[in-house]
Amino acid sequence: MRIHDILAAKPQHDVVTVPPTSTVRELVDLLAEHNVGALVVSSDGQAVEGIVSERDVVRHLQRNPEVLEAVVSDIMTAAVHTAVRDDKLDDLMSLMTEQRVRHIPVIEDDVLVGIVSIGDVVKHKIQALELERDQLDSYISQS
Repeated sequence: MRIHDILAAKPQHDVVTVPPTSTVRELVDLLAEHNVGALVVSSDGQAVEGIVSERDVVRHLQRNPEVLEAVVSDIMTAAVHTAVRDDKLDDLMSLMTEQRVRHIPVIEDDVLVGIVSIGDVVKHKIQALELERDQLDSYISQS
């Protein structure tokens, strides 16, 4: 199983991005509007300059209540772990576990083409297990 299988199953293929110059308040509005846990930071919607999550906001908010007026580049993670469509799903799962990240941008030729969340991975794995179970049930009932 490959990352492109997960991307193909997603109902929304556009990746919501936030410019690094946006305020954290604008970021929070985008997270809520799109019901997502992280956004890719990008000035042009194609290059990955960073990633910022709800957790980043909460951690910075605890230290500095005025962080909502700061810019996204102040709280984003600049060293972003990325993947490509042909990467194996098992490798992606290992990366997420080892690096303790929940969102991985997918790039092709240095251009953002998707994002995979831990929720996407779990949903895909559950669907695969259900399909396997149904096939085994069918096989057993035919015997």
